[in-house]
Amino acid sequence: MNPLNSPLEVGMRALVLLTARFPEPLDLAELVYLDHVMLHSGELNGPPSLHPTLPAGPGELAMRRHLIEQGLRVLMRAGLADVEAGEEGLLYRASEEGPGFVDLLEAPYVAALRDRAAWVIAAQSSSELDVRAATRAITHRWVRDFDSQLPPSGSDHA
Repeated sequence: MNPLNSPLEVGMRALVLLTARFPEPLDLAELVYLDHVMLHSGELNGPPSLHPTLPAGPGELAMRRHLIEQGLRVLMRAGLADVEAGEEGLLYRASEEGPGFVDLLEAPYVAALRDRAAWVIAAQSSSELDVRAATRAITHRWVRDFDSQLPPSGSDHA
């Protein structure tokens, strides 16, 4: 089993976010954006990023939704997260046991995740940071960077 971006690791990151927002729920799209911002917070004038910026950034963001869905299933099977149907769709929240479980985790990486989750939830709640708009801006930057690396159309470069 690959421990990096496994359902267990991504589920733990989602639980840290859900715990930071507890008892309020998050939808899947919010979890995708918040997870990205939590890991790449330095790109959004937050604390230093936990993960490096990679040239495959757009692919990373596209895969994140599927990985978070798998992680949420792990959390729900373990009784650490709940799902409910709302007017906007499915909403996820940490269960009553979720925050206590996160408090038991002592790894430095988890402490760093908790710090960044608290930062991104506070910034989003205060309207200081529009996470969806910020992530959209990052995606547009990736497209510009990718386009600038392509040879001009009509050139002899293959």
